[in-house]
Amino acid sequence: MQFQGLYTAILTPFNKGGQSIDYGAYKALLEKQVEAGLSGVVPCGTTGESPTLSHQEHRELIQKTVELINGRIAVIPGTGSNSTREAIELTRDACSMGVDGVMLVNPYYNKPSQEGLYQHFKSIAEQSTKPVVLYNIKGRTAINVEPETILRLTDVPMIQVIKEASGDPGQMARIMRLCGDRIVMLSGDDNITPAVMGLGGKGVISVASNLYPKKLNRMVGHFLQGNFAAGNQVFYELLDMMNAMFWETNPVPVKAAAEMLGLCNGELRLPLVSLGSEKKELLKRVLDQLGEDQ
Repeated sequence: MQFQGLYTAILTPFNKGGQSIDYGAYKALLEKQVEAGLSGVVPCGTTGESPTLSHQEHRELIQKTVELINGRIAVIPGTGSNSTREAIELTRDACSMGVDGVMLVNPYYNKPSQEGLYQHFKSIAEQSTKPVVLYNIKGRTAINVEPETILRLTDVPMIQVIKEASGDPGQMARIMRLCGDRIVMLSGDDNITPAVMGLGGKGVISVASNLYPKKLNRMVGHFLQGNFAAGNQVFYELLDMMNAMFWETNPVPVKAAAEMLGLCNGELRLPLVSLGSEKKELLKRVLDQLGEDQ
């Protein structure tokens, strides 16, 4: 499988009260992504509120995504954990369901050494029958996977992609210099996608494309073709909206925006709470300026 283009870190819509997943709204969200012609979706990640999904919901959501997508675009669920054994179990389960790859976040809270990170990812990838996307996000996990560790991990056949969300352009440049074509780098933040792709990255795992997949797909397509002038023109059009997605912790703003656009009801699970009224009003203005997704 070729990893490039736009992948949406897909929302998990909940029914009112947050007690169950709203699969009707979820199906509509997925269809919006398929119709936009992008490369794939990433369920059960940060944007999909994976920390508040039960183990049963996590597995059910992956299975449902595979069934609803039905091979039309890639499905790459998050199967990471700060327990290596648990991540192996989740990864095996996902692979058996027919996913196209799996995404493994840095082990959070227990703060392993670089050697521990290496052994963690290696152990999981060796049990995976599908390509592995590393997800490096220091801001949420308190640990950074150093470029030298990523280079070591490229010797593990199933480790093929890194979602780089360290926020450090220097780190991204070092990864590309050290690893070259041994690993595909995808941006983990919408608002640094031009920089990542300018360094040789091949796309983005996006939050904003829940809302505007056609516009984002067009932007990424321009970048992949080397037309950075055209890509940047779309990027600047979307920049205020992209920045608004991080006014508060993701996915709080994107769920508020999704509700405004009629995509789902915006329900969150505690400990996340809804965007305040003032920020909602500001967000509505940003969305109104963008108009239709085309």
